[in-house]
Amino acid sequence: MHMRTFIQTAPDFTAIFAATASGYLILDTALMIVDVNGAYLELTRRNRESVLGRYLFDAFPANPLEPEADGVKTLHESLERVLQTGVADRLAVLKYDIPTGTGDDGAFEERYWSPINTPVFDDQRRLTHIIHHAVDITEQVLSENALRESERRFRALTNATTDVIYRMSPNWTHMHQLDGRGFLKDTTAFSEYRLADYVPPEDLEFVRTAIERAVRNKSTFELEHRVLRTDGNRGWTYSKAVPILDAGGEIREWIGSASDITVRKLAEEQLTSASRRKDEFLAMLAHELRNPLAPISAAADLLQLAKLDDPRIRQTSEIIARQVRHMTGLVDDLLDVSRVTRGLITLQRKALDVKRVVSDAVEQVGSLIEARRHRLTVHLPPESACVSGDAERLVQVITNLLNNAARYTPEGGTIDLRVDLSSDIVAIVVKDNGIGIAPDFLTGVFDMFSQAQRTADRSQGGLGIGLALVKSLVELHQGSVAVHSGGLGEGSEFTVQLPRLAAPGNRTPQAENRMEQAGAAGLRLMVVDDNVDAASMLAMFLEAAGHRVIVENDSRCALQRACTDCPDVFLLDIGLPDMDGNELARRLRAQPGSASSMLIAVTGYGLEQDRKNTAAAGFDHHFVKPVDMAKLTVLLGELAASKAGRAMRDGP
Repeated sequence: MHMRTFIQTAPDFTAIFAATASGYLILDTALMIVDVNGAYLELTRRNRESVLGRYLFDAFPANPLEPEADGVKTLHESLERVLQTGVADRLAVLKYDIPTGTGDDGAFEERYWSPINTPVFDDQRRLTHIIHHAVDITEQVLSENALRESERRFRALTNATTDVIYRMSPNWTHMHQLDGRGFLKDTTAFSEYRLADYVPPEDLEFVRTAIERAVRNKSTFELEHRVLRTDGNRGWTYSKAVPILDAGGEIREWIGSASDITVRKLAEEQLTSASRRKDEFLAMLAHELRNPLAPISAAADLLQLAKLDDPRIRQTSEIIARQVRHMTGLVDDLLDVSRVTRGLITLQRKALDVKRVVSDAVEQVGSLIEARRHRLTVHLPPESACVSGDAERLVQVITNLLNNAARYTPEGGTIDLRVDLSSDIVAIVVKDNGIGIAPDFLTGVFDMFSQAQRTADRSQGGLGIGLALVKSLVELHQGSVAVHSGGLGEGSEFTVQLPRLAAPGNRTPQAENRMEQAGAAGLRLMVVDDNVDAASMLAMFLEAAGHRVIVENDSRCALQRACTDCPDVFLLDIGLPDMDGNELARRLRAQPGSASSMLIAVTGYGLEQDRKNTAAAGFDHHFVKPVDMAKLTVLLGELAASKAGRAMRDGP
């Protein structure tokens, strides 16, 4: 009855309903399926008999018939709305799970439809039916999903890279910086692109020309150039952009990336600079060696002549000897640099008064200062200025600084050498009124093969390795060296700072008291070193200071003996065989008898990482060989005094 009434009211719909490729269902107001066209049956892989006359949601029990997005109305809600309002209702997307094969295996195919529910009325404007029209949009939805997934992966890729990813308008007038960590100015949306905001003036024309060429030829833009970084500094970037063409072959936009290559470019510049300095050094070396070879060669030719009198022979001999000494000095400097660079220098440390070191250095450089008619003034403090160091190497440091001042100061100049003292620092200052140092050269003045600009006659001489050697030797003494100059023509000032020691034979009252307390109280010490001689000598010194000393040359024996003897202090070498000093320290800390003992590392390893390693292993102190005996004595004295104080408080 209802179907016939519906068809009579819409006679043209029957043909459309049967012939269309879209799926149609006709529902009554109870949502029972009144009719269905072939397209709907084909889409749902059902037959007419299985769905006609059935409740919609019973006929399609395997289909959720629900929208994908949360918060969007369901098909049931849409149908109820049509029944209540009499107004057609559309759903954006519905996901249908269509069974494949027989459907018994539970396999389904995802399909997406865009349904419209339209009310149908009779002559009295009573709602009698709903036409459910479903358009299959699966391909469209899958394409959109694939596009979203592609976009998601692109965003993940750009987030994972350290490069800047950008889009550029066809003529490079507007830019949008996409995701990526920007060392360049960020642009969150397409905005005007001004090349001068990104590129420093010296590269502007270079970059602009490359861009114009790429736009003109519709070719890839690829360039390394300087950039203005967001941190305010200038850096380098490698930028590459490819044109995206439309169907007509015109540029639609550019997709590009900019890589921060500042670190690489700086390394290349440093390598180029080092190579240039090496070449300059080789040229200087050739010049310096040829100079003494010329008089030596002439003297050899002269000696071949007959009938030379004694004065001329003596004069010739002196020339040869002098030039040989000069060449020997050059070779010694080269060898010293090589040994320091490879870590082969071993300092012969002892307590030294820097005033004596200064005196020896002045004596060595006196002839050069006199020859250039300089006025040298030396200022020394009245009290001792003691350091722990190698006398020969510290004389070499001061001699190099004085030689440098004499060579780079015009004849008749002034050179001041002074020694300043503080509680823990001895400072040696060499100041001249010579040619000075340009500001851009100050940072590299201690680099190997580094020399300031010289005249063609190279009257200053030298190989440009003296200051590098000074820096290395001072740092071997745990000191530092610095330079100051007001610029060209303003002279130079070099300052060497070394750790100060208490003067031998003139200990401070505090140190003297600690020594006496150490001798009075005495400590039980264990020295562990596989070098028998080193262990014996250290033990002899400690015994002379009033301590009781046990010596072990094997880690495991030391660990065993520590259980019974319980020393107050362990002095451990680190480079022990079988079990190194760090491992031995960890095991001593784990034993009840030695857990609270003082552990002192006595080692040839003195780098910062070595000190961190010993601290992590449980050591209280780290001494580098050769041991500073004064500091060790004071340390043990403090421990002995503390022990004696506790004994007095606690009583017998």
